[in-house]
Amino acid sequence: MLGVSAAAQVQATMCATLVDQWVLDGVSQAMIAPGSRSTPMALALAAHPELNVQIFHDERSAGFAALGAGLASGRAAIVLCTSGTAATHLHGAVVEAHLSCVPMLVVTADRPPELRDVGAAQTIDQTKLYGDAVRWFHDPGVPAIEASLTWRSLARHLLDATGGVRPGPAHLNLPMREPLVATPMDLPAGFLGRRSVPVPAVRLGMLPFEVERERGLIVAGGGIDDPSAVVALSEATGWPIMADPRSGCRGLPGVVAAFDAILRHEGFAQAHMPEVVVHLGQPPASKVLGEWLRAAGATQVRVHPAEIVIDPAHVVTHRVTAPIGEFCRQLATQVRGGRGSGWIDRWALAEAQAQRAIAAALLADGLVHPGLVPSRLSEPQTARCVSEFAGHVVAASSMPVRDLEWFGSPDQRATVWANRGANGIDGTIATACGIAAVTDLPVCVLIGDVALLHDSSSLVALRGRDLDIRIVVIDNDGGGIFSFLPQADLLSNERFEQLFGTPHGTDIVALAAAHGLPTAAVSSVDELQQWLVRPGPWLVRVPSDRAANVQVHQALNTAVTSAVRPA
Repeated sequence: MLGVSAAAQVQATMCATLVDQWVLDGVSQAMIAPGSRSTPMALALAAHPELNVQIFHDERSAGFAALGAGLASGRAAIVLCTSGTAATHLHGAVVEAHLSCVPMLVVTADRPPELRDVGAAQTIDQTKLYGDAVRWFHDPGVPAIEASLTWRSLARHLLDATGGVRPGPAHLNLPMREPLVATPMDLPAGFLGRRSVPVPAVRLGMLPFEVERERGLIVAGGGIDDPSAVVALSEATGWPIMADPRSGCRGLPGVVAAFDAILRHEGFAQAHMPEVVVHLGQPPASKVLGEWLRAAGATQVRVHPAEIVIDPAHVVTHRVTAPIGEFCRQLATQVRGGRGSGWIDRWALAEAQAQRAIAAALLADGLVHPGLVPSRLSEPQTARCVSEFAGHVVAASSMPVRDLEWFGSPDQRATVWANRGANGIDGTIATACGIAAVTDLPVCVLIGDVALLHDSSSLVALRGRDLDIRIVVIDNDGGGIFSFLPQADLLSNERFEQLFGTPHGTDIVALAAAHGLPTAAVSSVDELQQWLVRPGPWLVRVPSDRAANVQVHQALNTAVTSAVRPA
């Protein structure tokens, strides 16, 4: 039987072997939340020269940072935490990774079997803690030298579970005994070699749906790998592209960016019902678009690279699992004579009319903010400025992601990311940290005040990170999106504010300053643009008013419906 020190060496060696194999297989990012029981794995991660290791003071931030790294790179990042309730704080990020099909390696340290179910400190049941949200769960028990020949295979199995036709998180639960600090022995040989996962070819054969239709639409959402292929499909079919800002398609030929506002024109919407709709990737946020397509009675095809079901309206008639770009290119070669008589041109005209109306309304004196100067920032104008940012943008759920979708620049420069699997507002800044860790471009966060407060722990040590993160906070002192719901009109103001408005009274600028971040309040387009070109990290606050923001959106939509002239 091994002595205490030898057993500690075995633990250290197993952790070092797992890490070595993961790096051989292409893992490059690791997010660590501090803890004692996770010491052997934390030391192994920190010691590997090819890993970029980021330390987060809380587990939720670490989890969402790993999510962001996987989201932007398409490769699993490691997130490590200690035992007990620490592991439960990863659950939100795990669920988002599950629903968004983002690869992630979740490693939780645990107490050994003799400390479970006896009231030992920092001990909970971590077996299958995340339920069906992970692609695979494994607990190998306390590391044993007899199992050393299986360690590399275990590492490969875990990483493979995060990929394939349905990427997502995998969970490794590692029980560890004290002592926890030891020097690894020689690692088992790397006989597995480097991992290679080929992308499956798409063979469409006979199409199970009719594409020789004039009245078709392409709905381009998040997750598109080749925007130029979407344009090729549009050109072959004569179908316009309803482009979500996350699609990477904005500014390309055939794109309709202002689809939400255009479809609020009842005459145009009724006259332009589609016969076939090809949905690419994740769906846009627009409820107007979703309800219009539900009523269309069209053939609706959902194309996604992962084997998942996305059909909240229960209208999808055909599902295709394939890389989106390759699907679009192959479909484009099979279409013959799909272009119709002016269908795409009518959509292009409506888009041009809508964009002119939006631009004019945003700058019109008194239209957006009565009594204020034209350069005053509204929430949609803030989103439009941020969409022109030359880098990555991480948009919080609720209003920021919607304002980017509805009123962002049609010539968007930013690459936009958002956690739209579960649509939660938590972890937005941490997600941006993960994205910044795998890119050379700056990352701007467009976030509301409540979402910022949910993730304020991610401000800790942000100034000390070598990450260019620029945070724009729209502060309307509460939950702004609720002001658009029927509750705002049906309840008394007192009850609405208590349950939905939920004012918090936090000084956002002071909060940022307390974390050592350069910060200011800005109220004009010029001020915001000056900050956006300044290297981060920093945080700026854009003051807003919830009731006025509803009026702003109504004015913009009215401007568009007045400008659009259905042919």
